This record gives sequence, C-alpha cells and structure tokens, in this order.
Amino acid sequence: MIRIDDYEKLKFDIVRWLKDYYWMHSGNIKAFVVGVSGGIDSAVVSTLCAETGLPTYVVCMPLESTHNNSKLSEDHAKKLAEKYENVTKVMVELSSAYYQFHHSIEWWSDAHGHGKKEFTSDELANANTKARMRMLTLYQIAGAKNGIVVGTGNKVEDYGVGFFTKYGDGAVDIAPIADLYKSEVWELGEYLEVDQAIVDAPPTDGLWDDQRTDEDQLGATYEQLEEAMENGTGPGVDVLKYYNEKNQHKMQPIPTFKL
Repeated sequence: MIRIDDYEKLKFDIVRWLKDYYWMHSGNIKAFVVGVSGGIDSAVVSTLCAETGLPTYVVCMPLESTHNNSKLSEDHAKKLAEKYENVTKVMVELSSAYYQFHHSIEWWSDAHGHGKKEFTSDELANANTKARMRMLTLYQIAGAKNGIVVGTGNKVEDYGVGFFTKYGDGAVDIAPIADLYKSEVWELGEYLEVDQAIVDAPPTDGLWDDQRTDEDQLGATYEQLEEAMENGTGPGVDVLKYYNEKNQHKMQPIPTFKL
C-alpha cells in the first residue's frame, strides 16, 4: 500500500494547513498546544507545529506508569525548543494529582460503605482517567494562552478501531495526521528526522502499569489493521470489525433527543 510518495510535499501541505487554520482564526487563536508522550505520533505532530514558526507549547506530562516514556518525550521537547524559537517546552508532573484524585474517591467510597476500591479497581477506568488528566492539562494551557489543542491520533486509531479515550486524547481542536496511517506517520517521522529512539519504540499509550503496547491491547499490529482498513483482507479484519463496532460511541456524534 503506497498512498504517499513525496514526504517533503506532505510536510509542506500539513504545515501550510496548520498555518492557514491559525491565520483564519487569528482573532481567537494565538498558539498551538501539543502533548508529547514519547511516541511517534506526538513527535511528528509537535515537529510539524514547530515548523509553522507560530507559537507552540510542547507539553510533557509524566504520570505514574509513563516514566519509561518520559525521557523520550522530555528529550524531544527539549530539542524542539532548542531548534525552534517559537517552541516552548512545558513540563507538568501529574502523578501527585492522580494519586490525590484516587484518594478523594476512595475516601468517599469507604466512608459511605461502598468499599475503598469500589470505583478505583478497574484498570481501564484508571487508564482513561490518566488520559483525561492530560487533556485537562492541555486545555488549561490552551485556555491561558488562547491556544488550541492539536490532536495526535492517526487514521487507524481515530477512524478504524477507535483507540483513544473519549474526552481524553480524543478531545482535540484540530487533527493534522488523522488521515495518515500509522506506517505513513512513521515514514513522515523518519523524513522529519525524529529521534531514532522514538521511531523504534514500540507504540504504547503509556497508561498501564505493565507498559503494555498498543498491539498487546488490540491483538493485532498496525500493519495488519491497515491492510484490513484498506483492502478488507488479512488477520486484522476480525480485530478491526470488533473494535470498530465496540467503539462507535466514541467515533460518532453524541446521540441527541430531538423534538
């Protein structure tokens, strides 16, 4: 599957698209805000935003189980800030806030006879809470700087399997790489000279204590899912069908009662 044969042009087109959006709304928008996780998607998006020459805040948000990725994200943000005068690196440690949040819920639950872990024992709920705390952080910075939050989801995640947290990493204002397959993001990252350690790192959302990868969670590789999306063939077909159906509530508009 070859949809893109000129990554210089792709870079130019996305950077121009970002600049056009910025200037079209320049009365209200004064900056781009991008969260970086140490993965290829956020590294590519933050680099593209930096390339616009417009004010860009690159935000690192280590949170409990994400420490293995935090050095990659910090190093990436530092290099961008050193290379581009328009980039500001922001570091927000979220672990203490996450622990306090859990403590508050557990205190109430225990005090009212529900059991201390009634609302904090589900791993998926906890992982989604971490993603939503990142979202709160990005929108706090965006609100303070009249900025917009730039999404880092790719085509497989956003439109194939719905592999994102509703009101977490799925809560964004614009999505510059959402029409690119993961393999295309990797290729673009290579072209943009993203650190090889990030390019080579197994894709992970960094939300789990055991550091499970995206492919561990999904049960298929991105290559298999891309083949299923593009051609309807291969071992990823059943996985794609399962998650696409399961996650429609995230990918479709919110149901609304109408008179």
